[in-house]
Amino acid sequence: MNTRSLSFRLVAWYAGVLTVVFVLLAGLTLFFLRHYLEANLLDSQARRARQISDTLVAAASRSSESAMRSQVETLYAPQANDRFIRITRADGAVVYLSGAPPNERFDPAQVPALDGAATLRAQRSVRLSEGALLIAAVPALAADGTHYRVEVGISSVGAEQTLRHVLVMLAVGLPIAVCVAVAGGFVLVRRSLDPVARMAAKAEDISQHNLSERLPLAHSGDELERLSVALNHMLSRLEDSMHGSKQFVADASHELRTPLTVMRGELENLVQNGELSRATRETLGSVLEDVERLREIVDSLFALSRLDAAEAPAERRRFDLAELASTTAEQMGLLAEDKQIRLECEAAAPVTVEGDRARLKQVIVNLLDNAIKYTPSGGRVRLSVRREGAHAVLEVTDDGIGIPAEALPHVFKRFYRVDVSRSREQGGAGLGLAIVKSICAAHGAEVEVFSTPGQGSRFRVRQPLADAAAVHA
Repeated sequence: MNTRSLSFRLVAWYAGVLTVVFVLLAGLTLFFLRHYLEANLLDSQARRARQISDTLVAAASRSSESAMRSQVETLYAPQANDRFIRITRADGAVVYLSGAPPNERFDPAQVPALDGAATLRAQRSVRLSEGALLIAAVPALAADGTHYRVEVGISSVGAEQTLRHVLVMLAVGLPIAVCVAVAGGFVLVRRSLDPVARMAAKAEDISQHNLSERLPLAHSGDELERLSVALNHMLSRLEDSMHGSKQFVADASHELRTPLTVMRGELENLVQNGELSRATRETLGSVLEDVERLREIVDSLFALSRLDAAEAPAERRRFDLAELASTTAEQMGLLAEDKQIRLECEAAAPVTVEGDRARLKQVIVNLLDNAIKYTPSGGRVRLSVRREGAHAVLEVTDDGIGIPAEALPHVFKRFYRVDVSRSREQGGAGLGLAIVKSICAAHGAEVEVFSTPGQGSRFRVRQPLADAAAVHA
């Protein structure tokens, strides 16, 4: 899992905030539940104390206090009900005190007396070794005018047990609730970011060859929709700029071809003029070579511009790539012999592909020409064609000077030359491999280069077979 991704950070923040909120809600729930239970118990004890005051104490007197004690025992049975009852006269004398309950949660004799006048109402909590004793005190007036205070209390153990049960339920339920909420949040985040993923996938597919395509719009009315619209506007501007640039190169190349052809013809006529001196003819020959080189560059630029604009005429049909490689190698054999280089071709088994035969032949010619140029005399260049799964693989291997590692990522760029001075001596302009790259891209093929300085280079073209290309299309 990528901890730096936007979805992970959103889910992490969501989970953290949700956990804090749930913990706060659980704490507040426990606090108010405790307050409610204690208030409810105190209110219940206060009602019971008023009941004793209004029924038993109001009808009693000092002379009948013993009868009042018996009635309290009979009617309320405090020991059996785990209840504390104490009746005190205004002078501080304890008229009645309940006994200790069977569970011995509290000792009534150890409960401190309530300070203040007997005519005051009061509620208090006395801490015990186990829980607390909640006591409500109400004043009472006997029939003979004697003032009493009636105190009724009960242990808070029952309320504490209820709170513990609630705490256990919260402790178990909160993690489950957080996990469910986080899972739901993760699903929501992924769905919310799906338009971004679709835009990213589409953006990966857009190149200079299909700038007319646009990113999918996120019809959400929010920032994502504005982002997709802004990116599509940017693609439109890039398409216009790229189209203008390609059109300029194509127009310039087209306009330069005619005057260069005329210059070449006139220079050839001048070189053949016998009245000129030898030095003049040599100079004209040098100029003619430069004009020829410039014409080749213009032709290459024109071809690249048409390939980029997908305007080059293409005659796509099925043919045997192995047979094309063999015939091309035979035609390039004379060039290799002139440099005393051994050109070998391994393309026995038929390998059927689909595409423009002329363009793919240009790929083979450019790769072989490049290999022959940079292989010293006595070296070897090998051309091979074979099947690999659903692909046809064409390789051109030489044992020439090789390419430095830092130059490998740039060899297919236009006008890039590893050694400028050496390339000029060889007549190269840095466009041959760029043309190879463009033709391969137009055929859905991949071209790679592997090289070690001083040991040679290997160019590898992988193109889908005819059946695989049809299925892909």
